[in-house]
Amino acid sequence: MLAERIRKIKPSGVRKIFDLAKKVKDPIDLSLGEPDFDVPKEIKEEAITWIRKGFNKYTLSAGIPELREKVKEHLRKKGIIFEEVMLTAGVTGGLLLCCLGLIDEGDEVLIPDPYFVMYEYQVMLAGGVPRYIDTYPDFRLREERIRDLLSPRTKAIIINSPSNPTGTVYSREELEMVARIARERDLLVISDDIYDRFVYDTPQAPSLGQIYEKTITLGGFSKSWAMTGWRLGYLAGPKGIVESLITLQQYSFTCPPSFAQKAALLALDYDTTPMIEEYRKRRDLIYEGLREKYEVVKPQGAFFIFPKAPNGKGERLVERAIAEGLFMVPGKVFSQRSTHFRICFAAPSEKLERAIEILKRLA
Repeated sequence: MLAERIRKIKPSGVRKIFDLAKKVKDPIDLSLGEPDFDVPKEIKEEAITWIRKGFNKYTLSAGIPELREKVKEHLRKKGIIFEEVMLTAGVTGGLLLCCLGLIDEGDEVLIPDPYFVMYEYQVMLAGGVPRYIDTYPDFRLREERIRDLLSPRTKAIIINSPSNPTGTVYSREELEMVARIARERDLLVISDDIYDRFVYDTPQAPSLGQIYEKTITLGGFSKSWAMTGWRLGYLAGPKGIVESLITLQQYSFTCPPSFAQKAALLALDYDTTPMIEEYRKRRDLIYEGLREKYEVVKPQGAFFIFPKAPNGKGERLVERAIAEGLFMVPGKVFSQRSTHFRICFAAPSEKLERAIEILKRLA
């Protein structure tokens, strides 16, 4: 009865661990990648105001004009190259539109490994073939590893920086190298910039959207303003592509949530610096706590760390940690390898300290 495309899709490994943690009393749950702070009060009040005013119906499929203009202004300040902008049902919704609108059956899409779980399966849902760029052991992009994967069927490259699950921020030189390859082969690049404000060691993370004109830049409000359940993102890129994806949205998501769009107008001006500084402290805490016992790369952004498990057995370590009440995600969920595990450090310092204590004992 099921379509062949859905038979290839496995339940989310992240959600599996998250659901398991919900059944345990007082778990140390470092599995799900969402901020542990609430939507700022001012933004919530703005949403409530518009709900009470009756702004609860469909909007234009591309989103309300005033927020599209605000997003354009935001992207111009970042130096992003684009011709048109649309609003989407989260970055995940924007990515799905890209995959369905741009990938044909058999097209190959290059994805750095480790990768966010959605990339692999959304490419497959569109009939595409994921090809994995090996970035181990330091999670950096290497030109020869990308060129080795190129074929006549290569259509696009997906880049996520800062990265989920590794916290890697790609350098300007790495992104220029990707842009050079993409330009040579006339490839599309999809740049997932959802964690662009979560940068700890440099003022700003460079983006491929600043370098290559055939980049589709994805961004959103879920991480920086904790609006994960409000499902609001944006997509920017070449005019012809964006206009076609707006049409596709008419026949899929219809439009982004109405009240969230109004609240997002305020969010884009809301200062997230104190929250980012708190996450930098947590990054330092978890990294310093694990580095003596684990092989681990210091994350430069996002709110994840991706250590290597003892003897390279990530799933076994996660099983042992769960027995101790600590919930993490095995690296195999994000990779073709099963050697690592992901910790989300968007959690109170007290929980992180308890997690460090357990992991040191299990090392």
